Formats: sequence, structure tokens, C-alpha cells
Amino acid sequence: MNFKLHNFAILLFLIAFVGPRQILAGQKNKLAEKIKNDKYISFVKAKALSVMKTGFNAGDGYREVWIRDYNTFIELAAQVNEKATLIENLMVFFRMQGDDGNIIDGFTPIDKVGKVAYDFIYSKLEPRYAGHKNTVETDQESSLVQAVCKYIRLTGDSAILEDIVGEKKVGERLEWAMDYLINHRFNQKYGLIIGATTADWGDVQPEHGWGVDLDANTHPAIDIYDNSMFLIALDNLMEIHPKSKAKWKNIRNSIAKNCRNYLWDKQNQKFIPHIYLEKGSPFPADFDENKIYYFGGTAIAIEAGLLSKKEIKKSLEEMVSRVKQAGAGSIGLTLYPPYPKGFFANKIMNPEYSYQNGGDWTWFGGRMVQQLIKNGFIEEAYEQMIPMVKRVKENNGFYEWYSVDNKPRGSGTFRGEAGVLYTAISMLEKAVR
Repeated sequence: MNFKLHNFAILLFLIAFVGPRQILAGQKNKLAEKIKNDKYISFVKAKALSVMKTGFNAGDGYREVWIRDYNTFIELAAQVNEKATLIENLMVFFRMQGDDGNIIDGFTPIDKVGKVAYDFIYSKLEPRYAGHKNTVETDQESSLVQAVCKYIRLTGDSAILEDIVGEKKVGERLEWAMDYLINHRFNQKYGLIIGATTADWGDVQPEHGWGVDLDANTHPAIDIYDNSMFLIALDNLMEIHPKSKAKWKNIRNSIAKNCRNYLWDKQNQKFIPHIYLEKGSPFPADFDENKIYYFGGTAIAIEAGLLSKKEIKKSLEEMVSRVKQAGAGSIGLTLYPPYPKGFFANKIMNPEYSYQNGGDWTWFGGRMVQQLIKNGFIEEAYEQMIPMVKRVKENNGFYEWYSVDNKPRGSGTFRGEAGVLYTAISMLEKAVR
């Protein structure tokens, strides 16, 4: 009997006489021991708690508190902050909500505004801060709903929905934010949310150097990230505010169906990068954008429940394959292949494998790890998390992103990275108990 047949015979014996449950339990215990004794995981947990004690701004390179960041580290923040502090940072976004229901991107203490190139937003309800909104994004409203849902899950404090801000309850303001997306960012033809053309989940459009504001040069488009974030937000809203189901359930189901109909490429088992609208694509006519795989948008689509377990497995295989092709460090890789040099006017996006154009972001890679855990891919989740936690310890920090050769870039205390890794580790530890 050769070696492979011998091992197979042993496996059949174990299944027959020991039982599959005992085998799975043994594998689970083995993985639990690995996690318990992993020096990188223990370091990351302690480091994340330490970093979170120092503030709510995005990191040491930023003054702003951004809602898309806060949404990803509120669970970590809850470990080291009082409930009142968590609420207060959420309330600033409600006090600065626009007259049409839109939610700002972030806020800065008014005495620290400096010479940043934003058109600042001010509110009589919140005189301490100046707000700003990267209008190329369509995720601020969704991020706030998700953050409030996480807060309620963490604390059980659903009474926050009855708090009055201005003349509206917080619950009403959450619905108002969702209304904004339907009223101002919804395309009737496709039945999906729109935004500017960006690289996957990014906040920089290609048309000009700064690239964060919608203007006459913008090429409106539909992508999977914006729509998946909206779907998650609607699910969260209906969870914490059940009366809203009558209004939002059919809309939610319609958007999910349209994501599959128009954005999912069944043949290639991936999401297409964009559906372009009246102005077409900002890229050259001979450029085949569908060769690009969007890692972050795929992870968020999984969170939104858009992919089957079989499709999740295929997506992970594709991510791992493309990481190897790129020579990158982890499945935090934004996209692959990157957009060619010169396709984005903003210099930080212009070199290939730079920033959101093929940079490696644990901020999204960690969220893919979370989804692997949620969908039962426990060992795969641990395997994919190893390079992420390892580089935190080796670089002694949570860096905003990493170059294709795994060198740290940007802020070294990026709380979004700390948050997603801390949550992923907590989920992993719970899964193997």
C-alpha cells in the first residue's frame, strides 16, 4: 500500500470508528492551541488596545475622525472607552447632518482646521467642529448606520434611537440618511446606488489631482462596494429599528438582486469594476477594466450576503492567486492588476501598486478574514491573517497600507487596521472555543 492510500485508509477508519465530530473537534482544539500560543496575535491584541486609548482620529497622520474609519474600530473602542464617549463621537455626525440628510465624511476641531484643501461644513448644532465630505464616496451614510448598529449590539443601548438632535430623533436621522442615497445617489435604470469612478472602495477619482469632490469632470459609475455597504446598512437599520422594514425590505431585496444581475460576472466568478453611465469611462477605450479584481468590494459583498459559500471559496482562491501574481504580502491587496501609470491624476495613485491603486490594506484584508470566519472557513481565516498580524509586530505599528513588497506606508497608528484585526482575532478565538 503506498503512502497516500495508507493515509486515506487511516482517515476512513477514523471516520468510521471515531466519528467526524470528534475529528473536527480535534482539529478545532489544535487550531485553538495555535491561536493561543501565537506571539503575533497576542502582540496585536495588546497593541490595538494601547493605540485605541489615545484617540478617535484615524491615526497619527490625521486630525479628523472619519465615519468610514470609526465604523471599523468602534468595537475596539468599546473595550477601552465609556459608553458616553462612544455615543458622543456618533452624535457629532448627526449634529452635522446636511439639510438633505447626507452625512459628512469626518470632523476636525475647529481650532485645528489649518490649510487643508476642503470646503468645510459648519453646523449651528455643533459649533466645536468643522466637517467635510469627500463627495466622490457613497459610503458615509451607510457607515454611520452600521456604526450605530454595532454600538447598540455592544451596549444594548437602543434608547439612543430616541435621542433628539435638532428637531429629529436619531432613528429618524438614520432613515433620513438612507433616504439621501435613494433621492440623490440612485440610478433608476439599474436600480443601484451610484458614485464617482474610483479604484474599488477608494475615495480618489482619476480626473484631477486632488480627486475627492464631484464636479463637471466626474464620470459617474456604479460599483459593488457602495451598493454592498448600502445593503449592510439597510439590514442593520431594519435590525435596530424593526418598524422600518415596511419601507426598506423590498428596496433592500431589489438592490441585492440588481447587484447579482448587473455587477456579478458569472462566467469569471467576480464582480465587474464599474457600470459607466451617461459620460462613459474616464479610461482609454482599449483598456479592459474587467481584468482587474476588486478585493475590498468583494469582501464587503460577502458581508452583504451576496455570494454563496461556493462563491466565497472561489473568491478566496482568486485572491490568493492574484496576491501571488503581484508578489504582495496579504489578501489586503486593493486590486490586481493595478491601473496603469497615468490613469489617475493624483500622484499618490499614479505609480502602480501605490495607495488605493494596488496598495495592500489590512483595513480591508481584515474584513475579508472576518467574513471567512463568519462563513465557516476558520483555518483559511487564520492562514490569511498570519501575514497581517506578523507585520504589525515586525513594524511595531498599525500602518495605513503596505507596498507590494510589504513595506509600511502612511500613518503608523491607523485605527481602522487595529480595529478590523482586533475584531477578527476576537471572532477567531470565539470560533475555536
